[in-house]
Amino acid sequence: MSDLPFVLAGVMGWPVAHTRSPAIHNHWIAQHRLKGAYVQLPVQPERLEAAIRGLPALGFAGCNVTVPHKVNAMRFMDELHPAARRVAAINTIVVQADGRLLGMNNDGAGYIQSLRDADATWRGNAGPALVLGAGGAARAIVVALLDEGVPELRITNRTLERAQALAEAVGERVKVVPWAERNEAMAGVSLLVNTTTQGMHGQSTLDVVLDALPAAAMVSDAIYIPMETPLLAQARLRGHRTVNGLGMLLNQARPAFESWFGVMPEITPELRAAVEATF
Repeated sequence: MSDLPFVLAGVMGWPVAHTRSPAIHNHWIAQHRLKGAYVQLPVQPERLEAAIRGLPALGFAGCNVTVPHKVNAMRFMDELHPAARRVAAINTIVVQADGRLLGMNNDGAGYIQSLRDADATWRGNAGPALVLGAGGAARAIVVALLDEGVPELRITNRTLERAQALAEAVGERVKVVPWAERNEAMAGVSLLVNTTTQGMHGQSTLDVVLDALPAAAMVSDAIYIPMETPLLAQARLRGHRTVNGLGMLLNQARPAFESWFGVMPEITPELRAAVEATF
């Protein structure tokens, strides 16, 4: 163990105090007896470029990127993984041996795996999906759902222009719905996804009514603090299958950890317990 190099990684966002990524990665560091640490990197938007360009000089192997930086951080990469280029947002930065910065996006794959972890019978082609929000996480989830064969993907966002820009970027099978029509747009969908920050601890509650949502629909929330958002509580009381954002967080973390530490870790009951204990 003494011969191993010390590896430094972290999570860059504003704010980042809520994130459980350190609990995940530091658990894996300890489990695999590695020398390293994963830390919080609170970076204001106006300082994003300076922070990213400073990663090699500070000895970082890389970092995760979270809200609100997932789209803007892409501009400062020397190279983009194909998935990140397609999504037009990144959630992982890898500092390569020559100091060049590689941008990756594991969010979409992590999200799909979280649905399958919750329900092994889930199929993308079961019916339309409605996505609330149009930020970096939404972009990754929308592309992943289209890849899984969702026949129609409806996007709604408080700022209509952002939803339209996302729809134009990802192409066919996408329909933009005005925010005022978000409740009616639930009719006939098999999956409802919240990618906004509404419902997160300290944020306002997501203002939706689920009356038009089919009984068989799954409801997912990219938020994991709290573990059960008001949206998921409302859905559970109606009998819907619900999925919080913890599974997405855990599954996207695996390839990021491997890219920095050279080990592909597993999601174990002990890891879930360690993370849930921090709530």
